Amino acid sequence: MSVAISTSTTIAWFYACNVNDVPNNGGVCVKYDEVQIALFRFARRDAWYATQNLCPHRQQMALSRGMTGTHNGEPKVACPFHKKTFSLEDGRCLSDDTECSLTTYPVKVEGDSVYIGIMQEA
Repeated sequence: MSVAISTSTTIAWFYACNVNDVPNNGGVCVKYDEVQIALFRFARRDAWYATQNLCPHRQQMALSRGMTGTHNGEPKVACPFHKKTFSLEDGRCLSDDTECSLTTYPVKVEGDSVYIGIMQEA
């Protein structure tokens, strides 16, 4: 006999920064414990995105300094070292068929405060 074990996850929101700390159409690096997170502000879309800061190809903390833009209307970031591009919506690689991808995080803005969500098991 097998028993199904269900785990539920919740989102824990942490304060990342003030909206004015992030340049329009650019990014910054935010730390949560030992994790570096790249936070991006797309002013022209009035949208915010967060991903891991670690480039999965070069294994360097650099994505927050990457160039942002769009690919077929989808927001993206390009690694500043090798220009491999990633979707800011779901983290998949847009440059080629490689299987590297980014972890993405939910973002919310309340007033002038920006929060990033971290999934936690309840």
